Amino acid sequence: MSALSAPAARPVPADRKTFIRTEFDLGDAVLRPWSLADAGSQTLLDALVAAAADPAIALWNPLATTDRDAARAWVEARDGGWERGAVAAFAVRDAADDTVLGGVSLRWVDREDGLAMVGYWLLPAARGRGLVTRAVAAITDWGFDTADARRIEIAHAVGNPASCGVADRCGYLPEGVLRDSHRFGDGEYHDEHLHARLANDPKPEGL
Repeated sequence: MSALSAPAARPVPADRKTFIRTEFDLGDAVLRPWSLADAGSQTLLDALVAAAADPAIALWNPLATTDRDAARAWVEARDGGWERGAVAAFAVRDAADDTVLGGVSLRWVDREDGLAMVGYWLLPAARGRGLVTRAVAAITDWGFDTADARRIEIAHAVGNPASCGVADRCGYLPEGVLRDSHRFGDGEYHDEHLHARLANDPKPEGL
């Protein structure tokens, strides 16, 4: 994967613990920051409404995008995270027709300490081709290299083995189980597996 140059909207801040809008070319897909322009696309908003209705997304990564108005507000919030340099939220877009395939994000948990966390989701038609693995690998390296992240974590429900596979393939080492750690889309608290990578951990081969 490779980073594409984003339009220079403002100078790079002195504080490197700020996420700067960047695009990534994954070959068959592109990671593109969510923006206010997206909030005006009815097709894109409808894709987010469909994502919120998918059973796997609704359970493990529920999106507050159940109708077009909610989806528009959700996109605007992602854009705001970029403006603050606090959350790097990307749309995963098909390279051929620019349709939305999913989302991946990197957010600060403790910005001053350099602790961040990754989250991701994919629409059913985009699953099974290693897309999330490549997206997570791309933004992980980017977070270490350009934003001075010290440690990046992935936490997922124990009952979500697909996310466990993504973490393993991207070099996030398992660190234990967080009991009743997070309330998921079914309204119940679930145990979570915690994985993490440090800036000085070796990169996984092949990514």
